[in-house]
Amino acid sequence: MPVTPFSSNRPKHVHAKSSNAQDFIDHLIKEDIISAQEAKDAINESNRLGRPIEAILIDRQSLTEEEMLSEKGAFLDIPWRAISSEYKIAEAVISQIPEEAAKIYKIVPLSRDGNNVEVGMINPEDVHAQEALQFIAARGNFIPKKILISSKSYENIIRQYRSLGGEVTEALSELEQEIKIEGGALPATRAARTVEAILEEEAPIVKMVSVIMRHASEGGASDIHIEPLADRLRVRFRMDGILHTSILLPINVHPAIVSRIKILSNLKIDETRLPQDGRFHAVIDGREFDFRVATFPTANGEKVTIRVLDPTTGVRALPELGLTGRTLEIMEHGIKKPYGMILISGPTGSGKSTTLYALLKILNKEMINIVSLEDPIEYTIDGVNQSQVHEEIGYTFASGLRHILRGDPNVIMVGEIRDSDTAKLAVHAALTGHIVLTTIHTNSATGIIPRLVDMGVEPFLIPSSVAVGMAQRLLQRLCNNCKRTFVPEPKVVAMLERELKSLPEKERERIPKDGYKLWVAPGCDKCAGQGKKGRIGIYEAFDMTSEMEKIIVTETTEGNILKEANRQGMVSMLQDGLLKALEGQVSLE
Repeated sequence: MPVTPFSSNRPKHVHAKSSNAQDFIDHLIKEDIISAQEAKDAINESNRLGRPIEAILIDRQSLTEEEMLSEKGAFLDIPWRAISSEYKIAEAVISQIPEEAAKIYKIVPLSRDGNNVEVGMINPEDVHAQEALQFIAARGNFIPKKILISSKSYENIIRQYRSLGGEVTEALSELEQEIKIEGGALPATRAARTVEAILEEEAPIVKMVSVIMRHASEGGASDIHIEPLADRLRVRFRMDGILHTSILLPINVHPAIVSRIKILSNLKIDETRLPQDGRFHAVIDGREFDFRVATFPTANGEKVTIRVLDPTTGVRALPELGLTGRTLEIMEHGIKKPYGMILISGPTGSGKSTTLYALLKILNKEMINIVSLEDPIEYTIDGVNQSQVHEEIGYTFASGLRHILRGDPNVIMVGEIRDSDTAKLAVHAALTGHIVLTTIHTNSATGIIPRLVDMGVEPFLIPSSVAVGMAQRLLQRLCNNCKRTFVPEPKVVAMLERELKSLPEKERERIPKDGYKLWVAPGCDKCAGQGKKGRIGIYEAFDMTSEMEKIIVTETTEGNILKEANRQGMVSMLQDGLLKALEGQVSLE
């Protein structure tokens, strides 16, 4: 909820009443810009209506908005700016100054560049506004740069405060008002909550949950975390792989919000002791979204994690994901084979499914029958027969794969190999003339083969069934608008030389000829002051060769497989990341 930086006893409307305001009017009269009578009439109307004198003069057409800003800016010796109604401010920037403080002191954030924040002020000479800005800047750890703006410009920006915090606060006020009208009170403890009480509060809670979902989807969040703490409810969004706290709510609303999400997901609202999984579909501003819900009991109550999926998002090409050089060659060669399994490895949230979809996009042709088993379907691809598994009714990856093999497929995508049955069936499908795309959890590309053996696949079947093994991670991409180069320290240069000396000759062409230079992005308007915008993958991949086959059949160890992969010219994920750092795509950190 918005927090006022000073006591609530502050006046709700603060206009320029200091000597500087009168001095400025005297300056306008002295410069013969307005007459003494115009000034007197404007002052009287300002006192009567409670509006700034400058706004009155502009309305009376004594001078234009730009003339007023120019004269006052020169008088106060600060820069001025006119803000158009089309000027949009990133949510991360506008959140630097709370809405209530912006309305009371007539100060609004305009832009951010690293630690510097431009702040628009109607009355830069107002002592209260100056104190408020100093307080907010100290708390927000930024350096304010004052910019003079007009009342009209201020109104253009204040309308953008229709933010997550503002809308949820409004819903909270509605909830409190309803309870007040009914003569009740927000319960002091969660134990006192009943299903009946929750449902009675449905209207404002529905609005609150809808606002959270909408802001997550509009902001490009991949996950929503709703977490009960000891004395408050925390809502966090995962943006570009990083969790950010979006809003803090009273702990009293926690059961109602969780119950609303459970109702949407068709979960049991009275079961709070066991984890539950569900999903629901929603249309937000004309766009369709799928939300995958997981509840988890904690000491403070149920935590809810929601994965936000946009099935209409366009599938990207492999180079757009970050595949280059040798790794791209291996992958493109692998999908041209008539059969075989392409295994992609990485932890949850490393972009494996996105890579699978990029491969499907290449293979998706009219003469090819493609069938997928997914949990969930993250993107819809025209021409691909996509099926959602439902383990609760026995429709698993393994059982679905058995049925797919009877349906004359050319290409099969299996979302994940989770157990021995699925692993053996996937190998069988690859051996019987199908291209199989799937994922598996290992720490590296060379760990894929030992993992299959651990899952019960016979080693002699692996060389004939596996075409390509690849591992990947996601890194935050530097903002192209504000990134700049710097020369690294000698110890960093030594590390780069040590790690990159084993690169194949062709890959060494990616190293800049003019010496090692790294990149940093301090933050700007385009990236909301974060210095990062979007994500890019780092990869490592190996091909199945006769030498690899001998190792798998005779002595399947990760060390031996790594030696053969290096002999093939594999670029490791570390090396790929360092090369992308030298290219200015990511930071070294």
